[in-house]
Amino acid sequence: MNFDSADAITISTAVREGKVSAVEITQAAIARITAWDNQLNCFTAVTAETALTDAARIDREISQGNHPGMLAGVPFAVKNLFDIAGLRTLAGSKINAENPAASQDATAVAKLKQAGAVLVGALNMDEYAYGFVTENSHYGATHNPHDLQRVAGGSSGGSAAAVAAGLVPLTLGSDTNGSIRVPAALSGVFGFKPTYGRLSRAGVALFSSSFDHIGSFARSVQDIATVFDVLQGEDDRDPICTKRPPVETLYITSLHQDISDIRIAIAADYFTKGAELETLAAVQKVADAIEVTEYVTIPEAHRARAAAFVITASEGANLHLHKLRSHPQDFDPATRDRFLAGALIPSSWYLQAQRFRKWYRDRVREVFQNVDVILAPTTPISAPLIGQQTMILDGEEIFVRPHLGLFTQPLSFIGLPVLSVPIQCPNALPLGVQLIAAPYNEALILRVAAALEAKGVISAPVIFN
Repeated sequence: MNFDSADAITISTAVREGKVSAVEITQAAIARITAWDNQLNCFTAVTAETALTDAARIDREISQGNHPGMLAGVPFAVKNLFDIAGLRTLAGSKINAENPAASQDATAVAKLKQAGAVLVGALNMDEYAYGFVTENSHYGATHNPHDLQRVAGGSSGGSAAAVAAGLVPLTLGSDTNGSIRVPAALSGVFGFKPTYGRLSRAGVALFSSSFDHIGSFARSVQDIATVFDVLQGEDDRDPICTKRPPVETLYITSLHQDISDIRIAIAADYFTKGAELETLAAVQKVADAIEVTEYVTIPEAHRARAAAFVITASEGANLHLHKLRSHPQDFDPATRDRFLAGALIPSSWYLQAQRFRKWYRDRVREVFQNVDVILAPTTPISAPLIGQQTMILDGEEIFVRPHLGLFTQPLSFIGLPVLSVPIQCPNALPLGVQLIAAPYNEALILRVAAALEAKGVISAPVIFN
């Protein structure tokens, strides 16, 4: 069997059953990266030597009758803001290339390794995770596998493109204002951002502490659920990581596809404005497949997005203020200008945005008293061209970079769990639809996604095969 386009569960099952070795799987992944990444620019580092060593250890464990973990032999890679022992944690920056190598893996990286997954490298991103396009002035742009002239999205663009292209079946990314969901949608893969605080961020370079989440990219719902299962659990290294008991999701997503008990609605008003017709049609396609006809309004979503801009810009600027003073010439000019603008935000604006945040969280909690899962577009358009500065929405010319997060920012603003599911469009670029739930209701989202996947409505085929 050719495992080049296989999902993670298929690979791990075959490795555990002795149908293929972890070393063979790892060698094949490294070969694909070598063959294709010069066109895509997903990777900033490939850890081939340590990956083959880890794969050989997994094969020895299997030969000795030991259980090597749920993700045995599965190649994975991570956005280069996750600490990887022995590598410098770049966070997409030139400045961080001067830092010493990380002394230990980020918690999420360590947990995937403990589950038997094999780390093969670090992935490209927007500098300091501040962007939606992964057009990095230091390490180059990541190209969309569906059209190499277009962006893969950002800031986790390398993570999304590597999965879409079939270089690896699993990657990790981070999401502040949409940095998992936007590239997942534009690259045509699944991108999952669990509830804020659900997964440990220890060993991850932060952008805006009160927003930052980590999450995963994959080509199947079951893989997304499995990674979520592996990564859950409290972590003393991250004070934000919640102490709620883990939710078992793998059984739910793989076997329980009846969603008749889940109340689902379409986000109206704000989420139906400012989007291309094809984007709205993608949401309707999902709604029709599961017979959703109800609409709900998330109140003041436009103000939530504005407040999100204020808070993230302010927190990000404060975090990097010493670098702005000591290395201003070494920033990507676009990142530097946004951080400088954030440093000038009055404290009264920041405090008012936080007060509004509490009010908005209460209003959205009221919405979820009447609905369990909400459908909304992920991005207003499909992937723009690399270097494209503006786009037309509702007859108005607006900048591309900030507005790709039009529909993601109001949700991460209050830490809601969201899965962007891929809609493959014939003779067109892929689009994404967000499945949104109240905090800690990830299992509901994954059940809905599993039902859609079983119906063939959502899918993430390998592009480079």
